[in-house]
Amino acid sequence: MPNIQIRAPQPSDRAPLANLFHGLWPKGPVEEHSRELEAILAGKVPGTLPLLVFVAEATDKSLLGFIEVGQRSHADSCDPALPVGYVEGWYVAEGNRHQGIGKQLMAAAEEWARQQGCVEMASDADIDNALSEQAHTSLGFSVVQRVILFRKALG
Repeated sequence: MPNIQIRAPQPSDRAPLANLFHGLWPKGPVEEHSRELEAILAGKVPGTLPLLVFVAEATDKSLLGFIEVGQRSHADSCDPALPVGYVEGWYVAEGNRHQGIGKQLMAAAEEWARQQGCVEMASDADIDNALSEQAHTSLGFSVVQRVILFRKALG
């Protein structure tokens, strides 16, 4: 396991973190991710519930991955009477996977959720993302349902 530090991002991390966001969410341009991060790094999270990002930093100060964790009022198959920690995004750059970095990021997210009063964590992934399913199940998550989402424009 490489020697890394898990920490909250600083404003100076915005550009490399935007690139990592783009790695996970490639449909949005890097510039859009950068604008979103500008607000998050300034403490202006979207919505009313808490949201936090953790980054994995190498000894050379490069960013290897991130986890974005929030609190939700509910999540499928979780206790509806209690808030839940929710993994909004979790990504480790391809060349740094399978080294325990994702596990360390998840541990930081889980600790943050506990501090928020959550007793459960939830997450989601695309139905065909086998790597994400494997990573989640290896850390104790269980698949609770599979879903296909539909959309229809009304015009």
